[in-house]
Amino acid sequence: MRKLVSSIVCLSLATGPFASVGYAQAPMTRAEQEACAAKDEAEFASAIEAVTIRALESDLSGVDYKAIVADQWRKESLDSVIDARVDIAVADVREKTGWGTLLQSLASSEQAQKLATEVAERTYRSDVVTGGIERLAVGVSTVVGSSIEQASRVAAVPALKCLQAYLGPRYGSTISEIVGGEASRDFAVEAGKGNEIGPGSVAAQSTEGLAGAAILLVRRQLGNLARTVGARIVGSVLSRLVSVVAGGVGLVLIAKDVWDLRHGVLPIIAQEMKSEATKLKVQEELAVGISEQIKLHVREIGQQSAGRVVAVWRQFQAAHLKALEIAERNEPFRKFLNGVGPEKLGRLDEVVSIVLPAEGEAGLLRRLEDGSLNTAVRSLSEPAMAIARSTQSIEAALKWAAIAGTRTNDVVENGIHLVAKPEDFTTAALGRVLASGERIAITRLASVSREARETLFEIDDTTLKSLARSLTAEELGQLARYLTGLSAKPREAVLRAVAQSPGKMQLIASDRVRGAVLASADQTAAVEMMLRTSGAFDPVVTWGDIKHAWQGDISPILIVEKHPIALSVVGGGLLVLMLMVLRLFSAPRAARPQQSRLAAGDAEQAPRGG
Repeated sequence: MRKLVSSIVCLSLATGPFASVGYAQAPMTRAEQEACAAKDEAEFASAIEAVTIRALESDLSGVDYKAIVADQWRKESLDSVIDARVDIAVADVREKTGWGTLLQSLASSEQAQKLATEVAERTYRSDVVTGGIERLAVGVSTVVGSSIEQASRVAAVPALKCLQAYLGPRYGSTISEIVGGEASRDFAVEAGKGNEIGPGSVAAQSTEGLAGAAILLVRRQLGNLARTVGARIVGSVLSRLVSVVAGGVGLVLIAKDVWDLRHGVLPIIAQEMKSEATKLKVQEELAVGISEQIKLHVREIGQQSAGRVVAVWRQFQAAHLKALEIAERNEPFRKFLNGVGPEKLGRLDEVVSIVLPAEGEAGLLRRLEDGSLNTAVRSLSEPAMAIARSTQSIEAALKWAAIAGTRTNDVVENGIHLVAKPEDFTTAALGRVLASGERIAITRLASVSREARETLFEIDDTTLKSLARSLTAEELGQLARYLTGLSAKPREAVLRAVAQSPGKMQLIASDRVRGAVLASADQTAAVEMMLRTSGAFDPVVTWGDIKHAWQGDISPILIVEKHPIALSVVGGGLLVLMLMVLRLFSAPRAARPQQSRLAAGDAEQAPRGG
């Protein structure tokens, strides 16, 4: 966002070299002010175009085109150039024209006009005269272009006042001044730049500004005029020559001897074409032509100037759309917007874009009432805004800033705001977490619950740093839950074992094991059994653990968790033994009824067969 410059520009316009020129002293009329305070943008565009055109026309009305042309005429020494070319043209015409025709021109107005036309054409169509006039037109264009630049600067005053009349009631003076500052740049031209006329100069100097596109367009048109002005000048000179030669034949007959009469009216033509009056007529035509060209394009300059001002406003409006929409319909927000400096306007847009999706316009206005919007716009540090962007929450940014203070950047760099909520921290707790040093340790400690973290803070700094580097956030939470439920001795055992070998945390990590350990009568025995590194199957050790469970010192669940294979083997053996005992002591099975009947039948039939 460019800094506010409209006040400086307006002051310079009021007190600088343009203050005494034309429209700078003429205030806007009531009708113009009312037109500028338009209901819609189309009416505003028309109003600003009208005041700009009036300002330009008023300021350019003082340009003395005749004096400018006369000055350039002298610089190009066109008097001597034309005189020399007239002599050459007269000599060429005399050489190619017979005596009879020359004599006839003394009596025939038609023939005299014919000779005058030919001499004028040869003179003013010649390369040397055409080139001189083109250079003159270029010089005039440069001077007039400077006048247009001056007029454009002067026109900035009513144009910017019109802009303020449109924007001020809707959005406040700050917005109108900011947009006015953006637009005012385009009314200014750097000294010594943009004044050249020639091939490629328009393309090389073209810019988006009023002093670029609009003024250079006029200069290009004046350059075209310089190349086409020859025909107009010839016509003007011929109109004077025709009247002179038509009325001057008698004077020639009286003043000249017979020998001179052989040249016909050519001496009169030469004399008149070299005369001061004829040259003044040429200068007059140049001045009129350039003046008319400027008048034709003043309206175009005004249109482009107004169009550029409207374009600046549209660009600004697009960049700050939401804030402007709310300001237009809400007076308190408009007052707040009016008090926001240009350097904070971008911050306001960003805060609005974050608050609206999450809290709606009502939430934004609530923040305006409770002051949190003002804090977010004016006071939040850049790291806090980084939190707002990543979380899409101004509330989170405000809370983290309140807790972290000058260490908010550390919160951002370590990603704490991504894994934790500010409600879970105090300033002291945050400092303890950040003291862990490494990002991975900081992130893990920040990720656990507030209760778990407070439990872990009971561990000394060195041990805590080591644990935070070695254990995941989940394991740290599990460790904290152990430390909360265990008595002093088993607690120290857990800490010592996990600190020496972090992998042992996996042995007691599950909620089932934790619950069984905490439920055991002898927590020390339970912890030592679960943390013992498993090796080859040791019946004595296993039997000792089972005895502890049998005696009620430890939860039987821990035996299942610690010795699943041993229990499977023992259980399988017991099952086999039980089956054998049951087989041994069970009675023989009775014969089936079907088999008893068959056996009886065979016994009855046996004697018969014998």
